[in-house]
Amino acid sequence: MRLHYLQHIALENPGHILGWAKKKGHNVTQTRFFAGEPLPQVEDLDWLIVMGGSMNIYEEDQFPWLAAEKAFLRSAIEEHKLVLGICLGAQLLTDVIGGKVTANDQPEIGWWPVTWSEEARTSPLFAHFPESSTVFHWHYDTFSTLPPEAKVLASSPVCRNQAFQYRDHVIGLQFHLENTEELLEGYVQHFAGELNGRGYVQTPEQILAQRDYVAENNRWMEGLLDKLEESWSKKSI
Repeated sequence: MRLHYLQHIALENPGHILGWAKKKGHNVTQTRFFAGEPLPQVEDLDWLIVMGGSMNIYEEDQFPWLAAEKAFLRSAIEEHKLVLGICLGAQLLTDVIGGKVTANDQPEIGWWPVTWSEEARTSPLFAHFPESSTVFHWHYDTFSTLPPEAKVLASSPVCRNQAFQYRDHVIGLQFHLENTEELLEGYVQHFAGELNGRGYVQTPEQILAQRDYVAENNRWMEGLLDKLEESWSKKSI
């Protein structure tokens, strides 16, 4: 498979996804917007991974490449490429498919559980997740509404929409399953000022004390990637 990823800030790369892709022998390319790298032609990829970032989807004046990225995502969806969006990536996909992204009632940062819907638990893509799964969050905005074609798959006490599937080839996750311990330590160090321990925001110490969740999250991500790869392969035969 030809896997291409979109990276918005230097600190946030696809982490464990890259290890999975290397193990599988997939060809991996990237567009790092912060480094001024160009977008590929949509026909030159099979799978698109859209990463998170510290900007918001509506900050096109500050980040002009956001407009080009949204147009590219729209083309990738129309061309029926596999598309997986994570955090900001899921919010960008929401905007492209006609949903709405707004500020969440409160930020959600750290290790917090999500609950999967009955539809998710019976889906071949998500059945391997426990009904309640502790995952890593770092978001202020959320996809507050989704178009009728999109199925909401998970929620949390502070955020109603945590994951969605659009048609049969687009997945959005508000949370992060791709983190490595190195990425986690980088986020905590770089954004320590945001980690005040209030509400659903953990402290640096709380986040790092629960780093054992990283390996479990990575296993769940591999399961999802394996299932997506399988579904793509069947359609390519």
